[in-house]
Amino acid sequence: MNRLIVIEGLDGSGKSTQLEMLKEKLTDAHFITFPYYENDSGRIIGSYLRGDFGETDPVKSAYSASIMYAVDRYTSYKTHWQALYESGRPVISARYVSSNAVYQMTKLDSSEWTGYLGWLTDLEYGKLGMPRPDLTVFLDMPTEVSQKLLMKRYGGDESKKDIHERDTAYLRHCRDAAMFTAERYGWQIVQCSENGEPRSPSDINSQIMNIIETHI
Repeated sequence: MNRLIVIEGLDGSGKSTQLEMLKEKLTDAHFITFPYYENDSGRIIGSYLRGDFGETDPVKSAYSASIMYAVDRYTSYKTHWQALYESGRPVISARYVSSNAVYQMTKLDSSEWTGYLGWLTDLEYGKLGMPRPDLTVFLDMPTEVSQKLLMKRYGGDESKKDIHERDTAYLRHCRDAAMFTAERYGWQIVQCSENGEPRSPSDINSQIMNIIETHI
């Protein structure tokens, strides 16, 4: 049976660290991450994240950016990992279709979220034929804590943050959107902080592994 596991989370939640730790334990799995910057579609997303498009209408941006990310995933799937997935090899992805729900849906009024999710799932799973995840694990890191981790990652240089990372109010809204989507689609949530401080990566990883072993 095909297996697709998604590790999702806001910027600074520790997705990259967890992916590297999972690679050491799940040696039979194939690992992917999005955006897929190695191809042309990924480079377009890089330009978008730098703010080169100058999009000022949040509603248009929610859908235009979603399409760009969807094309990037489709390109990666068709050229990089479709055959592996169809062979039955487990695939673990850092970010996926869920990232559009977390980051782009937030640009819309909450009254439009259900409609957006219907549009998004039809586009990616229906029209483009992307595989649906068997399990999505959301790393829930409070914005205040994740900002500390991001600043550590960038050596205290605020200018290195992309347009999403530097907008803390936006990131708080993204968490609201993530919780809305998690409840709708049954994501597994891992709390990544305790008493205002991040949990240790190994502690978080142990919980993730337990979830994977329980649900897959």
